[in-house]
Amino acid sequence: MKTSAHPTKANKSLLSQILLILVMAILLSAESYFGYQLYTLSAQQERLKEDYSTANNITFGVFSLDLWRDKLANIVNHKIKSFKVSREQKQELREEIEKQLHGMINEVVQQFEKPQKSLGDKLKKFAFKQLVEPKELHAQVPSFANTIVNRINAPRAIKKLKGIATTEFNELAEQIYDSTATAHSKMTHHLFQKYKVNSIANFNAHLEKRLASIRGVAYNYAYAMLGCIVAALCLWLPLRKRLHLHTPLFVMSLLLALVLLIVGCTVSIIEVDARLSHLELHLLGEKLAFSNQVLFFQSKSILGTAQVLIQQPKPDSITVGILIILFVIILPILRMTARGIHLLCYPPISENKVTKYLAFDAAKWDMADVMVVGILMTYIGLNGILQSQLSDLNMKTETLVTNTINHTSLQPGYIIFVGYVACTIILSYLMKNVACPTAKDTP
Repeated sequence: MKTSAHPTKANKSLLSQILLILVMAILLSAESYFGYQLYTLSAQQERLKEDYSTANNITFGVFSLDLWRDKLANIVNHKIKSFKVSREQKQELREEIEKQLHGMINEVVQQFEKPQKSLGDKLKKFAFKQLVEPKELHAQVPSFANTIVNRINAPRAIKKLKGIATTEFNELAEQIYDSTATAHSKMTHHLFQKYKVNSIANFNAHLEKRLASIRGVAYNYAYAMLGCIVAALCLWLPLRKRLHLHTPLFVMSLLLALVLLIVGCTVSIIEVDARLSHLELHLLGEKLAFSNQVLFFQSKSILGTAQVLIQQPKPDSITVGILIILFVIILPILRMTARGIHLLCYPPISENKVTKYLAFDAAKWDMADVMVVGILMTYIGLNGILQSQLSDLNMKTETLVTNTINHTSLQPGYIIFVGYVACTIILSYLMKNVACPTAKDTP
């Protein structure tokens, strides 16, 4: 009976390892699925935000001469079409005409009263004094002025004046041109076809609805990923005394942490979005308004940030990008690989100096935890600077009202990366204090 007990015990040990691996594989598959979905949604959100910021960029709005020209043209043309001369304006016009007529009469009288040298001029002066009475001319000025005012304000004359003013203004407006109109027209035509909309209002509403939906689902996937790793780590509590299960449990936990690292480095971690939400200018008694003008937008992952730095022509930027890839991405992967080799392989591979150094002593070179703090400090500092600068743009006067808004925020990628750092800290503790170094020798 004793000779058959050992195989039975070995079979139970093997069965428990298989069951554990199966459970961990399910958690790993679920976490990988959630991570893939999060990566897909993050990329989709970034594309939508880029299209949204392009269509609503301030270059095509407040900074566009063409748009200002069109808006001003609408105001001026409306003013011309609705132009009417008020009673007060008619009175002022009549008084000005009378003043000019009196001045003309006085000038003519002065010319004839001057001494004349030639015989013809003397005869003209004599005839003028005999036939013309200046007082009578001055007395007729009000009636002449009234006739002129009535002719000017006749419907036909007003219509003709409006036509002349509109034509002259439109000719002047056509001389104001910049290249943004053509570029904006082509861009919006492409985007409208892409999203099957027919106006900028419908475009904005459509994308805002999709972005709101994506944002909620993305965070759910991020929390689901963290839930998988928490469930895996919780298995250590009931299994901490079952030494033969430590190796498969630790290796599978490393794979779960690896998925967190990959997703945390490739999914957006921070989003910078500064907007001029509303600008209202009162001009010629009309309201000229701009809304939802994107001042700046950028969304990057850790890997994306490193790639941008490496693509810069400056050596210092390239150096920083390479260091991020080496110490935030490559080194953590090497350390997890070395830990797995140390547990799974036999000497001399598991006891190799390089393996042991990466598994136990290379933590001081691992910058993942530093990156977490760096990203947080960058967010706090950048958000504070943007908030301060944007608040200086807020104005409210009788003629000008401006409002800005700051949508800068941390993204799900940051939560995943923080989860990875916390997971590696826990795994480091487990490897040094709980996992049995001789687990690979246990059947």
